[in-house]
Amino acid sequence: MTTKPPGVYVTEKSSGVRMIVGVGTSTPAFLGYTTTPTGNAGETGTPPFTPDERRVPQPIRGWQEFADRYSIPALGTELAALQKKATPETGDLKRVQVLQRCFTLAEAVYGFFANGGTSCYVVGFLNPDAAVSESGLGGNAEERTGLGGLETVPEVTMVAVPSLWDMTVAATDAADPPAPVLPTGKSLIGKVVAHCTAQRNRLAVVDAPPKQLVEPLKTFVGTLDSPDSDAAAFTALYYPWVKVPGVDGVPRTVPPSGHLAGVWARTDAERGVFKAPANQNLRGVLDLPTLLTDDQNGELNDKGVNCLRVFPGRGLLVWGARTRSSSRDWRYLNVRRLVSFLSDSIRQSSTWAVFEPNDDRLWAALRHSVTSFLTDQWRQGALLGRTPDEAFYVICDRTNNTSSTIDAGQVICDIGIAPVRPAEFVQFTITQIAGQPGQGG
Repeated sequence: MTTKPPGVYVTEKSSGVRMIVGVGTSTPAFLGYTTTPTGNAGETGTPPFTPDERRVPQPIRGWQEFADRYSIPALGTELAALQKKATPETGDLKRVQVLQRCFTLAEAVYGFFANGGTSCYVVGFLNPDAAVSESGLGGNAEERTGLGGLETVPEVTMVAVPSLWDMTVAATDAADPPAPVLPTGKSLIGKVVAHCTAQRNRLAVVDAPPKQLVEPLKTFVGTLDSPDSDAAAFTALYYPWVKVPGVDGVPRTVPPSGHLAGVWARTDAERGVFKAPANQNLRGVLDLPTLLTDDQNGELNDKGVNCLRVFPGRGLLVWGARTRSSSRDWRYLNVRRLVSFLSDSIRQSSTWAVFEPNDDRLWAALRHSVTSFLTDQWRQGALLGRTPDEAFYVICDRTNNTSSTIDAGQVICDIGIAPVRPAEFVQFTITQIAGQPGQGG
């Protein structure tokens, strides 16, 4: 018996279908020097981070939040005052270098948000006057410092160290900042790339050494990890540095990694992670100190160096979308990032299957969820093929789940995909033909 009046009633019931949700692809982590001002930081919308808070990964969701949390206005005021009176005799030149090093990180974060980024993480190093060793950059996973701290932040998909070349040498009392040490920079780059390779879901956005000409740069690139190594596929190297108006109103030349991270995020939002992050405008950049010819661009492109170019009527463009890998499978950034995106999405959305009965029903559920997810990606243009059957395959049945794998508690699901690759070289053939003779009347 029921006390309900006559009528129509709807009961909701779960279909039992498990869906795979795509993970985020547009969150970078920036590692760089930070310090507190010597004077009063002034009133800000949010209180600045303490030194202990700056050492661990902090989520940042806008430029103003970063400026408040890392005391950028106060540091800018202190830097401007010191630059007016700093001399070798006063001993303020070292402090000027320290503050300039902090603005390298600030310019990268500003460039990220200016180019379309929405959120990032920042890991600070509190001694801008000192160099950073390879172990110091690696940090400690338990204390959440350095690269080790990023192991606890799974949403990070890019890692950039805009202060890397400053980290190769300590600040001095000289009027001119000391030149970076290339072998030390190479070892620090290797540490960043090793972190990304181990995590498998993020790429290292690497800046070329400052003030490098093309020939010395080609020599330096040849000393990095072999293009045949697995690590090369997780490395994106950009050249040259860029001139920016300065967050404190003072123009400066800075590494482009922050701006490029913003371009990656913008491309992901507008098109998708499968679109190569190239042929895109650089926002918030005044000029390029180094202008490349087509021949120089071609030589660097062959070595896995992504160039920034100036084109008449189009402005500053990102003109490269390669990893440093020589492998056909991992040559392009969008392919490496797409595979990481698919792998991470499937892994995170399939944890429900752990400890489920290992039988045909489980295999069918896994096949259905993965096939549905990859079909959606194919419809968006991420996979190559006229039909889903040409774009991918999913095998999870008795052919690859045998008695031995079932006894071992394993479920095997084999997936094959055909990712789209960028049209890097567009060729037209123009043939001149003779005019046809006129017809007599």
